[in-house]
Amino acid sequence: MTQTMRAVEITKPGGPEVLQVTDRPVPEPKNGQVILKIAYAGVNRPDALQRAGAYDPPPGASDLPGLEASGEVVAIGPGVEGLFLGDQVCALLPGGGYADYVATPAAHCLPVPAGMGMKEAACLPETFFTVWSNVFTRGGLKAGERFLVHGGSSGIGTTAIQLAHAFGARVFTTAGSDEKCEACVKLGAERAINYRDEDFVAVMRAEGGANLILDMVGGDYIPRNVKTLAEDGRLVQIAFLQGPNVELNFAMMMVKRLTLTGSTLRPQSDLAKAKIARDLREAVWPLLEAGKVAPVMDSEFDLEDASAAHARMESSDHIGKIVLKVSG
Repeated sequence: MTQTMRAVEITKPGGPEVLQVTDRPVPEPKNGQVILKIAYAGVNRPDALQRAGAYDPPPGASDLPGLEASGEVVAIGPGVEGLFLGDQVCALLPGGGYADYVATPAAHCLPVPAGMGMKEAACLPETFFTVWSNVFTRGGLKAGERFLVHGGSSGIGTTAIQLAHAFGARVFTTAGSDEKCEACVKLGAERAINYRDEDFVAVMRAEGGANLILDMVGGDYIPRNVKTLAEDGRLVQIAFLQGPNVELNFAMMMVKRLTLTGSTLRPQSDLAKAKIARDLREAVWPLLEAGKVAPVMDSEFDLEDASAAHARMESSDHIGKIVLKVSG
């Protein structure tokens, strides 16, 4: 390895234009960590929130954006077992993915699924860790239940639709255009609701209500979600694109025996993330290797064009995942 590397840093809080390429020292692995030579890095909403100054990295994490990547193990720290130099993996990162090299806990690395390219593998960790932990572990989705995911054409949405369908749930989703709705149905959604033309509350209540809702919109969707839920239903909140503050009548929560919960992934402990990684390898990696589930790809940008990648994501015109090509 060289002593320095290319990295995209956030020069100040602001729009996509504040992302600039610079030189940084190549990180060294700490106890339990490996160094990856990055092939591709995924682009996600939290990256944009961090860039805008609304999502600070946890203590000790890299100040560089980038929460997932694929690459080759090129250095191994003390205390690492099961990974070797030259292994090709994808990894959930504590930050730092917009660079040539990154340090990450070895326990958060997963093998590139057989038959899958490095570009596609880079899109797995952030969305699959998030969906598995919130829909299946926290939300307890079961076969036959009615599952509603908002933002079905996003990286989270396309992952949630496929996994819920693969595990036998009835999947419903919202999206903002007929094209996006059509893409969601092809992925396994029983019904895709164009929120510009239809009221998802009315649609779902006609179906008997949702047993589980995964929401990243927030704002006025929160009371509407509560109306949408069936008795004993669960709402899992993972983001607030329309804001976290809302007036809510909690009487309906009591009457329908609802569970309102939520989580964020990045601040969770290394042990918690390692547990999610083990669950994914056991329950989901066989589906990926069998071709029953796959990341939906939108577009690819060079590392130097990270600002254009962010502009693409924030336009909300994309369907699926956006990646940065770093090497390979």
